[in-house]
Amino acid sequence: MTRAEFLRLVLAGSAAALSVRGARAGGAACDFWFTRLMYESGDWDVDVRMPSNLIDALIQYTTLRVDVKERVLPLADSRMLTQPFCYLAGHKLVEFNPDERRNFERYVRNGGFVLVDDCNHDIDGLFAKSFEREMAAIFGADALKKLPKKHPLFDAFFQFDGPPNTTFELNGWGDDIVHEYLKGIEIDGRLGVLYSNKDYGCEWDYDWRNKRFLAEDNTKFGVNVVVYALTN
Repeated sequence: MTRAEFLRLVLAGSAAALSVRGARAGGAACDFWFTRLMYESGDWDVDVRMPSNLIDALIQYTTLRVDVKERVLPLADSRMLTQPFCYLAGHKLVEFNPDERRNFERYVRNGGFVLVDDCNHDIDGLFAKSFEREMAAIFGADALKKLPKKHPLFDAFFQFDGPPNTTFELNGWGDDIVHEYLKGIEIDGRLGVLYSNKDYGCEWDYDWRNKRFLAEDNTKFGVNVVVYALTN
């Protein structure tokens, strides 16, 4: 039995068997809650309906005890250090202040997981350039690397042959840019920062009740991201 098959059995059966960071952080009532990070620069409050879709997917496909409400915390607030999963996104400048920079580094190096989404779907735009510059300053110039298509993230729950494309890449922006990769920062072999230029935030930003109109639930990849974050 592969690791991915074992995880599927565990998550379909008893969520209590999971070694979840949330439990270690004192979140005994829930295995997972979605935490969005506020930062002083840029526009952090984007894709407002995305969390509800991801939460709905986790409830549908797993037996994790999921808090149905999104939480929002300043990156500079020490409470973010106890979160099992964090999300950071935007279109504009990312320029961390000293407290934000210190917490981001401490959180990732101590076992935290941050999903970062460039809402510009861009490799040369302001969010991309400024965020990647921040990562280089914190973790080193070569820390942010492309993830191979065989990375455990892609079979953490559902099976994916690399990152699924978004409609914004295929026909939404008109720039013909399709990112065949995600990037990440690994600490001691564990992915601590998952960075996307594919604009998953916008892709999943719709009323969760409209999922029934989709031929395929496009938030399934989000389940993989969460399961990987909680089990690694």
